[in-house]
Amino acid sequence: MIYLTLFLEFFKTGLFAVGGGLATLPFLYNIAEKYPWFDKATLVDMIAVSESTPGPIGVNMSTYAGFSASGILGGIISTLGLILPSIIIILIISTILNKFKSNKYVNYSFDGLRPAVCGLLCAATYEIVKVALINLNAQNIFNFFKFKEIILFIIIFILMKKTKLHPIFFILGAGILGVFFL
Repeated sequence: MIYLTLFLEFFKTGLFAVGGGLATLPFLYNIAEKYPWFDKATLVDMIAVSESTPGPIGVNMSTYAGFSASGILGGIISTLGLILPSIIIILIISTILNKFKSNKYVNYSFDGLRPAVCGLLCAATYEIVKVALINLNAQNIFNFFKFKEIILFIIIFILMKKTKLHPIFFILGAGILGVFFL
């Protein structure tokens, strides 16, 4: 039963997560709340691992989530569930794309999808920030914010904007700093 549920949840994610791998985040948060397979803290780890491994982040995250839920077969089934809608849709769209390429209603629908995806990403980002930078179990205001993590976040954010280095350098560096300082 878990395999069917994994497949259906990730099929739904693959069908509606328009805008790339990060668009899967709101769906993964929903899965984390709905099922005991992984929690929100684990989801932050999934993002870190998925960002630092080769391949599309959405596929990496679905594999990680499925593996966390039910081992290797769970990872495979989750990944198939995620990519199958794209394969089906691409096959359908590629056959009729030229007919609708300049259709104003198609363009209007994309104009509506872009801000919706943006809002979903912002909501998911808020959840990630909450888990990564805020201690919700804090007894006082001084422990509410994870100051070391916030400082690391600010430094990496500034360095990424100033240096234009590949994100993997920041991920590896943050992992090393985390081992020694956090």
